[in-house]
Amino acid sequence: MRYNNKHTNAVVAESKNKTMPDKNEEENLRKRVKDLAFPSLAELLLGHLFGMVDMVMVGNVSTASLAAVGLSNQPMMLALAVFQALNVGSTALVARFMGTDDNESAGAVVKQTLVITVLMGFLVSVPGYIFADKVIGFMGAEPEVLPLATRYLKIIALGGIFITTSMGIGAALRGAGDTVTPMRYNMISNLINVVLNYILIYGKLGFPVMGVIGAAIATSISRSVAMIMAILAIYHPNSILSLSERKGFLLDFDIIKRILKIGVPSGIEQFVFRTGQIEFARTVAGLGTTVFAAHQVAINVFGLSFSPSMAFGIAATTLVGQSLGAERPDMAEKYGMETRRMGMIVAVAIASTFFFFGRQIAGIYTNDPEVIYLAAICLKIIAIMQPMQSTQFILAGALRGAGDTRGPLISSFIAVWGIRVILAKIFINMGFGLTGAWMAQACDQVFRSVFMYFRYNSGKWKKVKV
Repeated sequence: MRYNNKHTNAVVAESKNKTMPDKNEEENLRKRVKDLAFPSLAELLLGHLFGMVDMVMVGNVSTASLAAVGLSNQPMMLALAVFQALNVGSTALVARFMGTDDNESAGAVVKQTLVITVLMGFLVSVPGYIFADKVIGFMGAEPEVLPLATRYLKIIALGGIFITTSMGIGAALRGAGDTVTPMRYNMISNLINVVLNYILIYGKLGFPVMGVIGAAIATSISRSVAMIMAILAIYHPNSILSLSERKGFLLDFDIIKRILKIGVPSGIEQFVFRTGQIEFARTVAGLGTTVFAAHQVAINVFGLSFSPSMAFGIAATTLVGQSLGAERPDMAEKYGMETRRMGMIVAVAIASTFFFFGRQIAGIYTNDPEVIYLAAICLKIIAIMQPMQSTQFILAGALRGAGDTRGPLISSFIAVWGIRVILAKIFINMGFGLTGAWMAQACDQVFRSVFMYFRYNSGKWKKVKV
C-alpha cells in the first residue's frame, strides 16, 4: 500500500508556473477536483447506503425500533459533529503545510490531532453511557420506545473513542490530499457493520435474536475496526503523513492553539446546528411514533442526498487550503467555484430519483402505508432543496479550507434556530404536520445558500491567517 503527494505537488508546481495556458489549467483543475472528490463521494454514498440498509433491517423489526434508533442517533450525532468540526482545524492546517511542501509540520499536526481525538473519545463515551436514559427522556421518547432507545445509546456511546480516532485521522489525511485511505477503511467498516447487523439483529449463525441491541453492538464493533485500520494507515512507512519514525506524543500547545483557532468556531457551529436538529426532532416527535418513524426514514435518505455536496465540500477544503498555502489565491477561488459546479450536477441527478420514486424508496424501510405516504412527501421536498443545499455545503467547505469558520457559524445559527426551528413550530401549529416541518427545513437551506454565496464572493476569506 503506497501513498503519494501528487495533488499537493501539483498545487505547489502551479505556484511556480503562473503562466500555464488557461485550457491546460482548467483541465488540471477539473482532474484534481475529481481525484479528491470522487473517493470521498464513493465513501459517503456507500456509507449512507449501508446506513439505509441498517435502518431497513431495524425497521423490519418494528416501528418502535426504527424510532428508537432515530432518537438515539440525534444526541450522538451532536457530540460527534462537534468533534468532527474541531477536525476542520486539522484539515486546514495540514492542507496549508502540504501546500508549502512542509511534511514535517503536517505530521506534527497529525500527532496533536491524535491526542485531541483520544480526549474527545472519553468525553463522548462516559457521559453518553451514564446519562443515556435522561438524554432519551429529554428527546421526548414515548413509553414503548424509551427502554429500547436507552439501551441502544448506552452501547453506541461506549464506542465513542473508536469513531473519534478514525474521524480525526481521516480529517488529517484529507487535508494532505489522500481521500482514498479514509474511503477504504470506512467502506470496510460499513460492510462489516451490515454483515454483523444481519447476524445479530435476526439471530443468524447460532446467535440469539437481539433486535436493536444487536444493531448497536454491530455498529460499535465495526467502528473499532475502522479505528485500527486508520492508525495502521498513518504508521505505514509509505503513508503521505507517516508517523512511523516520529517519536513521542508531547503536547505542542502552539499547534493545538492553531487547530482550535480554526476548529472551535466550526465546533460551535455544529453545536448550534445539532442542538437545533434535536429541538427540531423533539418538535416532530410530538406528532407521534408513526409520524416520527416517517421523519426518520426521510432523515436517513436525506443523508444520502447531501453526500455529493459533502464530498465536493471536502475537496474544496483541501484544494483551497493547499492553494492558499502555495500563495495562489486565484487558484483557490477557481477550485471553490469548480467544486460547486460539479457537486451541484451530481446532487441534482440524485435528487430527481427522490422526487419521482419517493414512495418506492420509503417502501423499502417499512410496509406501514402511513409511514410510506408521509415519508414520500418529505422526499419530494428534499429533492427540491438540493441546489440550495449543494451551494451552501460546498462553499462552506471552501471557506473552512481558508480558515474562515466564522461565516458558516453565523449562517447556521440564523438558519437553524431563527428559521428552521421557529418555522417548524409555526407550520405544525398551523396544521401542516410533518410536511410543515420539512417546509421549514427548505427555508433554512435557501437562506444558507444565499448567505454562503455572498460570503464567498466577498473574497475576504483569501486574507485569513491560520
